[in-house]
Amino acid sequence: KGLKIGLYSSPGPTTCGGYTASYQHEDQDAQTYANWGFDYLKYDWCSYGNVAHGDNSLAALQKPYALMRKSLDKVNRDIVYSLCQYGMGDVWKWGGSPEIGGNCWRTTGDIEDNWGSLHSIYESQVGHEKYAKPGHWNDPDMLMVGVVGKGNTHPTHLTPNEQILHITMWSLLSAPLLIGCDMTRLDPFTTALL
Repeated sequence: KGLKIGLYSSPGPTTCGGYTASYQHEDQDAQTYANWGFDYLKYDWCSYGNVAHGDNSLAALQKPYALMRKSLDKVNRDIVYSLCQYGMGDVWKWGGSPEIGGNCWRTTGDIEDNWGSLHSIYESQVGHEKYAKPGHWNDPDMLMVGVVGKGNTHPTHLTPNEQILHITMWSLLSAPLLIGCDMTRLDPFTTALL
């Protein structure tokens, strides 16, 4: 169907879900992702804060992302590299730099399927647009349309008009349009939106 496949890891010892992540296994993991045919890597800060021991300097924020970039550069596969560290250190200013090599970077905390979250995230993107260009995008988080939720799935709490506005705003931002819903439960409205 022309879909791409992605996966999730962390530069720390564990992911946000508590599973083993890539810390000290970056080369091995990058090669495994390439061998498995993955197209996208979301690399989420999560437990790396424990490795950094509270050091929130720009160098400390960039270090794990530069390390995985070097590992991804060693494999024979194009993998979209998504930095997820919630906008710390104004990541939009450096995420796409040659040293870090991010293709997209989260500019906010996690989105929720309600108008307050959607509106707050959209309003916080002002001024970030100058850092986006082909191959490098600000990422205000995934689309909250359809059946969504972390473990407790439910139809989105966004109204139909809010969902239309959500897709429109993310398009205006040139944001990655990442499907965050259960694709096995797509209804005609959500399919039409996507």
